[in-house]
Amino acid sequence: MVKKPTPVGGLSQVQMDHAATIVRVGEKLKLPKQAFIIAISTALQESQLLNLANYGVAESLDLAHDGVGGDHDSVGLFQQRPSSGWGTVEELMDPATSATKFYDALMQVPGWQSMSITEAAQTVQVSAFPDAYAQQVSLATLVVDALV
Repeated sequence: MVKKPTPVGGLSQVQMDHAATIVRVGEKLKLPKQAFIIAISTALQESQLLNLANYGVAESLDLAHDGVGGDHDSVGLFQQRPSSGWGTVEELMDPATSATKFYDALMQVPGWQSMSITEAAQTVQVSAFPDAYAQQVSLATLVVDALV
């Protein structure tokens, strides 16, 4: 049996479990700790580290989820959009697969390692609120430090 990560920073066990999945995926991809912080900052901002289905995406409601959102056709931890080419609803509702897709996109960003966490996250996500990721960096760093 895998030991559950101890929640930090006021996160729930569900949120911490998702964070652990994101970090494990990054470790399998042999990425540096900075990538984990970028990914966790993004998931905190996009979904509060919850695997969200979407009221407007019926298929997502039939898959395992922690809550329901309604932003366009965004689903999952990273609020990735099937209509934007991120993948199928089923893929994006799977935390490990959605994390892999996030990291794959991050690795396509030239110079991401030297960007601020906010700039790297925004370059991947193309959010309407590009500065919002900055408010998650401290908590994301605390979470990653607890997991690695």
